[in-house]
Amino acid sequence: MNRNVWLLTLCSGLFMTNNVTFIAINGLVGLALAPTMWMATLPVTAYVVGSAGATALVARTQRAWGRKRSFQVGLVVAVLTAALCATAAAASNFWLLVGATALAGYYNANAALYRFAAVELVPPSLKEKAISWVLAGGILGAIIGPNLATRTKDWLAVPFAGAYAALAGVALLSLLVLSFIDFPPLPKADPTRPGRPLREISRQPVFIVAVAAAALGFGVMNLLMSATPIAMAQCKHPFESAALVIEWHVLGMFVPSFFTGHLIKRFGVLPIMAAGVVLNLACIAVALSGVDLMQFLTALLLLGVGWNFLYIGGTTLLTEAYRPEEKTTAQAAMDFWVYTTTAVTSFASGALITTQGWELLNWGSLLPVALLTVAIAWLALRRRRAAVAA
Repeated sequence: MNRNVWLLTLCSGLFMTNNVTFIAINGLVGLALAPTMWMATLPVTAYVVGSAGATALVARTQRAWGRKRSFQVGLVVAVLTAALCATAAAASNFWLLVGATALAGYYNANAALYRFAAVELVPPSLKEKAISWVLAGGILGAIIGPNLATRTKDWLAVPFAGAYAALAGVALLSLLVLSFIDFPPLPKADPTRPGRPLREISRQPVFIVAVAAAALGFGVMNLLMSATPIAMAQCKHPFESAALVIEWHVLGMFVPSFFTGHLIKRFGVLPIMAAGVVLNLACIAVALSGVDLMQFLTALLLLGVGWNFLYIGGTTLLTEAYRPEEKTTAQAAMDFWVYTTTAVTSFASGALITTQGWELLNWGSLLPVALLTVAIAWLALRRRRAAVAA
């Protein structure tokens, strides 16, 4: 851990403060403003759709401007869109809120690359730990995000408008911290070695499973997490209880980052990803057992730890799938599929929780977990056969 990694970890924490606050309030604001109930999570969906749409643009800006300048532009977008969200909430304009969260996706797509930028700030032997430590910054978001939402939701005359306004200040603080980070230059394009096309990179089994772990792990997490504040409101739990559950969920997402990199180094990436699948299954079992506060809290805590193992595992695995000159292309491709999957699950989350209920939502999440189990087992079998053949 050097100075640059510490500062990037802080930026990651401020980024997650933004996202956790969005998680805590977007569904509820959407529920209050949406023309029909099933559209409640459309602002959440718009955020990840905007993120998916921005991945290719972010990859180009990172190549053209470098890590630092691209990250700074993303934070300027964060300030402007947070102010726009506050305006939409104050004006009770649902479609303006949807548009603002979609534009905010550019910031999300940019800041998601903090984990890859961390690898460039340390020696190659420490890449797993660098990824883990930067993602551990999310603990800051876990603590600040729900409390920020709770304390600022009534700042202005309209509920939650103040919480959106506070996020502009969070982004400004992150912009200040980022200005002190020195990023190494990205590899320049070499006409004699332009890198493989994406279709060739994406056919590799290691790429397929890395992306599946990150995308499906994120998708299942988002499917259940986005619905939780609405499900708890339907079960007559107060907002403060929902904020507490989200806080423990995000702690589950990021506290393990202090040791996930060490576990991957010791046991290998695929066993840790398999453990993430088991934790997802445990989450679903607890969620199906009842709707008391402790059942919501325990299920979401298990879901967070499972996501951590799958997301860090998938990110680490992806570094085996590309050459240095291919990194921005491969990283953008992974995040495109992460955000696309998350967009689908965000929309499905709102539609299912308001029409079918919490129980059916959990049963449905078993399908992506099963697909992920097959993908990890497939790559593990290929590697075992290759080892025997060698």
